[in-house]
Amino acid sequence: MSELKHTPLHDLHVELGAKMVPFAGYDMPVQYPLGVKREHEHTRRACGLFDVSHMGQILLHGPRPAEALETLVPADIVGLPEGMQRYALFTAEEGGILDDLMVVNAGDHLYLVVNAACREQDIAHLHRGMLDHEVEVVDRGLLALQGPAAADVMQRLCPQACEMVFMQHGRFIIEGIEVWVSRSGYTGEDGFEMSVAADDTENLARRLLAEEDVEAIGLGARDSLRLEAGLCLYGHDIDTQTTPVEAGLIWAIGKPRRRGGDRAGGFPGADLILHQVESKDHRRKRVGLLGEGRAPVREGAELYDTEGKYLGRVTSGGFGPSVGQPVAMGYVAIEASEVGTTVYAEVRGKRLPMTVSKMPFVTPGYYRG
Repeated sequence: MSELKHTPLHDLHVELGAKMVPFAGYDMPVQYPLGVKREHEHTRRACGLFDVSHMGQILLHGPRPAEALETLVPADIVGLPEGMQRYALFTAEEGGILDDLMVVNAGDHLYLVVNAACREQDIAHLHRGMLDHEVEVVDRGLLALQGPAAADVMQRLCPQACEMVFMQHGRFIIEGIEVWVSRSGYTGEDGFEMSVAADDTENLARRLLAEEDVEAIGLGARDSLRLEAGLCLYGHDIDTQTTPVEAGLIWAIGKPRRRGGDRAGGFPGADLILHQVESKDHRRKRVGLLGEGRAPVREGAELYDTEGKYLGRVTSGGFGPSVGQPVAMGYVAIEASEVGTTVYAEVRGKRLPMTVSKMPFVTPGYYRG
């Protein structure tokens, strides 16, 4: 096994007493002494600081990079205003999803954030698909400040960043450090993601942790927070065997990229994906699931109807601390996807009832102005 990589905050995690685990090739904190449940609750109540420096950060330079990137993703990148960020998907020729990512229009170039586990394949994919462009992989730290108190904390450090709304991006000086800031995150809460030079990452993290409202939060709570927010985790809720339509991500297919649009198609898998958009001719759908009692229903649990017919399986699941009951996401046959439908999850030989529910499971706190 190859040696695990370290983020710029590795020594700080150890100093703070984090339990470290392998994740996407990195040694990452899964929790701190506070514990996963209390870290989750603190983020929902106040503010959490997450180290997401394992994510891939990429700059795309060259002629009309937005048009070039649209040959690889179904999002409307050409129509993305400068200083704004948009969710996008790398799609495969067969219609599946290679990865999900964030794209920022930074003016004369695009700034991308991709998943750690897919980082190398995404870089190779960009090199193959954008031959006339420079694909610059940058070595920077990435911090996420999340929670209802995030804006109060940022107001004290960088008031200008608080003028941004959800999915807006800007570049600021915080405590003498140049920081690329997006008002976004992966928890369902208001917050900021901050890209910073590797050598400055620890200084910025310590400054943020000095704020009374801020606690260090690990991967465990990050996962339960994103699950309650109904957000997909690549390799679990979306993958190469799942189309954007099956995943309930039609909104990530820009209207100009759909049939009849100004720039319809032109991305891998477009024929199948756009057919599904128009015809709704797909056999399964990602749904939210609420359980009864306290027993969590984990990834891989099979789902059945009242007569014992197999419907699909859970792709993410656990106990939702903010919801107060088990929550899950999974794929079921279309006929069982209506909100309110009762399905049964098989857990250790027992079939536990779950109700198909709307997502997100918690009210989003995104700041839209």
